[in-house]
Amino acid sequence: MVTAGHRPHATPPENARLVGLSRDGLVDRVLHAIPNRTGELAAPPQGSGLRPVPGDRGLPILGHGLSYLRWGPAQQLDVHRRSGPVSYSKPMFTPTVFVCGPEATAVVVANKDKAFGQGWDFYIGPFFKRGLLLLEFDEHMFHRRLMQQAFTRPRLEGYVEELARVTDAAVGRWPTDRTVELYPTIKALTLDVAADIFMDADVGIERQRLNDAFMACTHAALAYVRIAIPGGKWRAGVNGRKVLEEYFYRQLPAKRASSGNDFFAALCHAVDEDGNRFSDEDVVNHMIFLIMAAHDTTTTTATTVAYYLGKHPAWQQRVREESLARGDGPIDIATLESMTALELVVKESMRLVAPVPGLVRRSVHDTEILGHYIPKGVLVDVGHWVNHLLPEYWTRPEVFDPDRFAEPRREDKSHKFAWMPFGAGAHKCIGMHFGMLETKAIIDAMVRHYEWRLPADYEVPWSFTTIPYPRDGAPVVLRRRG
Repeated sequence: MVTAGHRPHATPPENARLVGLSRDGLVDRVLHAIPNRTGELAAPPQGSGLRPVPGDRGLPILGHGLSYLRWGPAQQLDVHRRSGPVSYSKPMFTPTVFVCGPEATAVVVANKDKAFGQGWDFYIGPFFKRGLLLLEFDEHMFHRRLMQQAFTRPRLEGYVEELARVTDAAVGRWPTDRTVELYPTIKALTLDVAADIFMDADVGIERQRLNDAFMACTHAALAYVRIAIPGGKWRAGVNGRKVLEEYFYRQLPAKRASSGNDFFAALCHAVDEDGNRFSDEDVVNHMIFLIMAAHDTTTTTATTVAYYLGKHPAWQQRVREESLARGDGPIDIATLESMTALELVVKESMRLVAPVPGLVRRSVHDTEILGHYIPKGVLVDVGHWVNHLLPEYWTRPEVFDPDRFAEPRREDKSHKFAWMPFGAGAHKCIGMHFGMLETKAIIDAMVRHYEWRLPADYEVPWSFTTIPYPRDGAPVVLRRRG
C-alpha cells in the first residue's frame, strides 16, 4: 500500500514500508542478498527493427513472484523504475512479459491485431474454468451479450432496493463493545448480499463453507506448488472448486424452473435472438466466477474505503453529511449515484489499492509492444496498479486525495489507462456498476450508524495475491452515533 509521506519510486527495501511490512525480516534479507539476473526474452527477427525485451529474471523458478507477494505494487514500481514499461521475467519456468504504464497498457488492452488472448487460464483456469474472464474473442462476446441481460438498468434498480435493505440491517447489528475486524465482517455481508441478490437464496449455515471455498480458489492462483499435495494451496483450491460445483448444481433444477428476478434465474433463462441458451455447465461456471468477483472485490474495496475514512476523519464527516442529507427514506439507485463525495472517496481508494491489481494475457502470434518483440506463447502480465501510482499522471500519487477525481482536476483523465480498477477493453468488468453501488451502500450504512478513527501510525498490512486483502483483518473500534 502506498501511504502519505513515502515516495513510491524507491528501492524494494524502502518500498516494503509502503505496504506495512518490516524491512528487517528474513525474507527481505534473503531477497536482497541475491543479485539481479539480467537477460532478454528473445531475439527479434532480423530486419524487423524491433528490440528484445530486457529484464531482470528474478529468482530461479520463482522469478519476481515472491517479491510481489511480499511487496505488491512497491515491487512493481521498482521494476518499472529499473526496466521501463516492458520487461521480462520467468516465474515457474514460464516466460512472462511485465507491462505497466498507460502507453504499454493501451497496446495490450486495445489489442488491435488480436495478438493477445486471455492468459488467466494459467493462474485460475482450474478453479474458475470458463468464467467470463477466461473466454475470448467470439465466444467471449456471445457469453457477455447473454449475461448482459442480467445487468440492465431495470434489473439494477431491483437489485439496489434489496441491496440497501440487507446492507443497512446487517451493518446496524455490528458490535460496538469490542474490536471488529472489518475485512471478514464485510466479507460475510457481501456473500450474503451476493446470495440474496444473485441467487435469491439464504446460504445460512453453508456461508462459511462457501466463503472458505471461494477463498481457497482465489489464493490457489498464485501457488508455486501446482499439484494437489496435502496441505497445499493448490489442493485447497481444487477441493474448493468441488464444493462450489456441488452447491450450484444442487440449486440448478429449481432455478431452471423458477421465474425469479435474481441473477441465477436470469442466466438460466437468458436467450439470444437465435434461441441460443446457456448449458447447465455454462450457468454453473458463470455463477462460480460471478459470485467470487461480486463479493471478493467489493469486500476489498469497501474495506479500503473504510480504512481511509478512519485515517481521514474530515473526509469521513464529509461523506456522513452527504449521506444524512438524503433523509431516512429508502435508498434507491438514483440516490446512490448522486453521492458524489462518497464516489470520490471510493475512486481514490481503488486508485491506491486496486481490487484487481492486473490483467493477464497471452500472445497468440508474434507481435510487439512499444517496439519490443513479443514472440508467440508468452504470458503478458499488465500491472495496471502501477499506472495508478505514477507521478507523470497523478499529483503526489502517494497521498490520499479524493478531490483529484473532481472537476476541474480530473486527474483520472490524464490518460485513458491511467486509472482502470475495473479493467478495460473487451473484458472490462461486466458488474462494475453494481460493484460501485454495493460499495456505496455499505459505506453509506457505516457512516450513518457509526464513527471510527484509526491510529495515526496504523497501516493495513496488505497481503498481495490475485485480490489484495489485509492480513490482520483490518481491526477497528466502531462508536455508535447518537
